[in-house]
Amino acid sequence: MASIFSKIISGEIPCYKIAESEDFLAFLDIFPIAKGHTLVIPKKETDYIFDIEDKDLAGLTLFAKHVAKAIEKAIPCNRIGIAVLGLEVPCTYPSDSNKSCFRY
Repeated sequence: MASIFSKIISGEIPCYKIAESEDFLAFLDIFPIAKGHTLVIPKKETDYIFDIEDKDLAGLTLFAKHVAKAIEKAIPCNRIGIAVLGLEVPCTYPSDSNKSCFRY
């Protein structure tokens, strides 16, 4: 069964894309806690954050850094933070849940 995130990646569910690469997608959160609140997700589905291949986790972090720098230029703010939320369920856009993902 497709998750909400795989549906966003495929275009089945619309989103406001901030940045996209072959491997990652950044889009605005539909329930933001601050202006510019962006979700950064890998396009490859993985059940648990620490099961991600090292090169992919590094790539995700570097992609998030690129997104954060763009947000800093577009929105006045003091700092950009990173959080991994949804630890009670599989974490990197799981196939059986729509409650969590990387939130950068």
